Amino acid sequence: MSFSKGFFWGGALAANQCEGAYQEDGKGLSVPDMLLGGDANTPRTFCPQILEDRFYPSHNAIDFYHFYKNDIALFAKMGFKMLRLSINWSRIFPNGDDKEPNEAGLKFYDDVFDECKKYDIEPLVTLCHYEIPWNIAKKYQGFYSRETIDMYVKYATTCFERYKNKVKYWITFNEINFATTSDGAYQSVALFSEEDLNRTEPCKIDELKDNPQKRFEALHNQFVASALAVKKGHEINANFMIGCMICHITWYPYTCNPKDIIACQKKDSIFNDFSGDVQVRGEYPEFIFSYFREEGINYSFITDEDKKILKEGTVDMYTFSYYMSNCVSVDPNVPTVAGNLEGGAENPYLKTSDWGWQIDPDGLRYTLNKLAGRYPHLPLMIVENGFGAKDKVEEDGAIHDQYRIDYFREHIKAMKEAVEDGVNLIAYTTWGPIDIVSAGTGQLYKRYGFIYVDRHDDGTGDFSRKEKDSFYWYKKVIDTNGEDLA
Repeated sequence: MSFSKGFFWGGALAANQCEGAYQEDGKGLSVPDMLLGGDANTPRTFCPQILEDRFYPSHNAIDFYHFYKNDIALFAKMGFKMLRLSINWSRIFPNGDDKEPNEAGLKFYDDVFDECKKYDIEPLVTLCHYEIPWNIAKKYQGFYSRETIDMYVKYATTCFERYKNKVKYWITFNEINFATTSDGAYQSVALFSEEDLNRTEPCKIDELKDNPQKRFEALHNQFVASALAVKKGHEINANFMIGCMICHITWYPYTCNPKDIIACQKKDSIFNDFSGDVQVRGEYPEFIFSYFREEGINYSFITDEDKKILKEGTVDMYTFSYYMSNCVSVDPNVPTVAGNLEGGAENPYLKTSDWGWQIDPDGLRYTLNKLAGRYPHLPLMIVENGFGAKDKVEEDGAIHDQYRIDYFREHIKAMKEAVEDGVNLIAYTTWGPIDIVSAGTGQLYKRYGFIYVDRHDDGTGDFSRKEKDSFYWYKKVIDTNGEDLA
């Protein structure tokens, strides 16, 4: 067995990390617009008002807003069959609670989708990739408010109706399970404490206050909003394929100590399985209630009406990100490593990236088989997989990123093995096909793309694009439908 003839090869972007033009053509502020940039020595910070003479990565990003035709042409040159991108909510409804949408914002995405179709690139559109309007965070406490459900459904409906003949594949929320962690409060559900909203100076992201009770209520409201959007989308176009999106971190027990194994099972269930089960199966799994009781979380917010909505609004496909794996140990003294959203105990059998993320292509095969067993009736999409690295531009302008090619080669081999195992994998969109702002660090120095962008953490650069060695390697992979990985 090999990849299917219609397999979707491509790449993935997020509006807040690529578009820029943060207040152009009527766009309002979104939560990422309030995050200041970091660098190799400085962590990312937050302030509830825009400070003069400070660097905000999302304000200009890589200026995809003005370069989109050029960038999509480069993606087409690589042979992309699919481009995952997000619509910036505050470009459509600048404050979130506006009565009417912003026509200039709607027109921009019309143009982007038309450009994709020009090259037979299928758009895969994320409705909310952390781009929640800042006004919703300030005025409504993000998704903690039930009013935000209605605002989201109105926004989703507007997009579904506008692009019903241009977009078939949709994702409701990016990495929705991020809200199961304390760091997910601000980014995933736009929930800030009153103290944090009244700050006058920047603070580190990990200094933001967390309220688990409110955070899980906000996550529940996102589940409800997603289900209502799925129902509405199917009413507008019965051919829509609408998916969940999970940040899948594959967890292994650090040792064969049964306590490590139980701890790993719990971590995997809560972080990876809980949110997927709600959106795929339409109900809360039993294990989460045990966790709620342990953590003192009152789950009376799950009403009978909400249960009905969740059951009626299940997704058509399961999409997920995969970058690395981590280990779980009950021993607080084991060495640790960083990771996407969460780190863990260090796996002595794995190498790490420049940012300390463990490289584990075998874990991708394991994960695909696990998901195929858990949700056997759904097609799977890997919608984020990538390698952040320190790229060097040589004197002749070349960028020799063999390390990135090696990373992707091994992960695509693992995908192929999973397909041979019988996994129904239909798409692979790498993160990100062009250098963009890192969501976690705010850095441009941390580069993911097959295409280099001349933009730097001090705000300098002319935004010019340059093809890396990996550009031509990935083109060959797509041209041969994953057969030639040399």
